Amino acid sequence: MGQLFSNTNNNEDHGDLDFNFTAYFKKIKKENKIISQETICSIELYLAKGDIQGANSVISDALKTIDSAPINIAVTGESGTGKSSFINALRGVKHEEEGAAEVGVIETTMKITSYKHPRIKNLNIWDLPGVGTLKFPPKNYLKRVEFQKYDFFIIVSAARFTKLELDLAKTIRLMKKNYYFVRTKVDFDLYNEKKCKPHTFDREKILQQIRSSYVNTFRDNKMDTPQIFLISNHSLSDYDFPVLMDTLTDDLSNQKRHNFVLSLPNITEAAIQRKYDILEQFILLQSSMFGWFSFLNVLGNDCDMENLVASLNHYRVLFGVDDVSLEVIAKDSQVPVEQLKKIIQSPYLLENKNEETLEEKLSKYLEKLSSTTGGLLGTGLYFRKSFYFQLLFLDTVTEDAKVLLRETFKKLVQAQPVHSH
Repeated sequence: MGQLFSNTNNNEDHGDLDFNFTAYFKKIKKENKIISQETICSIELYLAKGDIQGANSVISDALKTIDSAPINIAVTGESGTGKSSFINALRGVKHEEEGAAEVGVIETTMKITSYKHPRIKNLNIWDLPGVGTLKFPPKNYLKRVEFQKYDFFIIVSAARFTKLELDLAKTIRLMKKNYYFVRTKVDFDLYNEKKCKPHTFDREKILQQIRSSYVNTFRDNKMDTPQIFLISNHSLSDYDFPVLMDTLTDDLSNQKRHNFVLSLPNITEAAIQRKYDILEQFILLQSSMFGWFSFLNVLGNDCDMENLVASLNHYRVLFGVDDVSLEVIAKDSQVPVEQLKKIIQSPYLLENKNEETLEEKLSKYLEKLSSTTGGLLGTGLYFRKSFYFQLLFLDTVTEDAKVLLRETFKKLVQAQPVHSH
C-alpha cells in the first residue's frame, strides 16, 4: 500500500491536537454526544498542554462510565394496555422468544419484573404493576417500586388515562423524574374505524381526535399537556414510536445515551444512522487511547486478523446484520437467507473477493473518506490503521442495515393486498 501504512517514528508535535479534537466534536449535535461538554473541555485542556497521558486518563474514565452506566426504564400500565408487547418491542424481542414478556396474562399481583436487553447487558426494562392494582396513593406506589433507580417512567394506556395514572405523573414530576405517556393499539382504532366507516375514513383525522381527547383529559385535570406518543406495538416504524425513541435518547445523560441508542431496533434509516454517529465517537475515543498522530503516513501495522474478525462480528450484531439476525429477517420476509446475503457486503469484507485484499479495500475507503468534506480526516485527527478498519467495518454494516430495511419494507408493500376501485 505504498507510503499509506509505512512505519515511521512518532515524534510529531501534538500542539494542534486540542484544536483538532474540538473541531471533531463541534460537528456533532448536542443530542448525539456521548461525553459531556465538561469532559470534552478537560480533554482539550490536557491536549493544549501536550499532556497526552492526562487526556487519555480522562478518556479512559469516560469510556468506563459509558460501558458500565446502568439504564433502568420503568414501564407501568393496567393489564390489557399492551404493556408487555411494548416491553418486547423496546427489547427487540418477539413474543415467542425465550425470555419475552408474557402477553395477554391477567395481572393479579404487584410483582415487579425486570427484563434485560438481549444485546445491551446494562439496560433493564422494569415491568411495574399498574397503579390501579395497588391499594395506596401514587406517592406510596413510587416508594414501593423504588422509584429512585429508574431513569424515567413510561405510562402505557390503550384507552383514557385514569385519574390514578395522572396523579402518578404529577408525583413523578415532583420527584424530579421524567415520565412519558404512551397510547398503544392505535392501529386497532384505525382498523375498526375504517371497517365501520369505509367511505369517510380519514387516518390523520382519527389520530388527531385520539390525541385531542388526551389533551382535553389533561386540561380537565389542570395539568400541563405533555407530549403524547401514539404507537402500534406491531408496526414500530409507523406513528410515534420513532419520535418516542428520539425523545428518550435526547433526555438521557451523555454517558447513558451510547448504550441506549445501540439498543434501538432498526425501524428507520435515521435510527440506523444515529447508531453510526454514536459508535463513531466511541471508536474515536477508544482509538485515541492507543496513540495520537499528526500525519496519516505514520500509521503502523497494529492490526491482527483475530481482532479484525471480532470487531466486524461485534458491529454486525449491533446493527442486526449478523447470521442469526439474517435468518430471522429471512423468515419474516419469507425470502431465502442467501438472497439477503447477496445484497449486503459485511459477511464478505474479510475475504479476498475478486483478488482484492483487505488493505486494498481500506485504501479505497480512505480515498473516499479523504474526498468527502467534513469527515474525520477533515479535522486533522489521524490514528493507527486499526481505527480506519473500525470505520470501514462500521460504514459497511451501517449501509447493510439500511439496505435490509429497504428490502424488508419493499417485501411488506408487495405483500399488501391490492384493492380494486
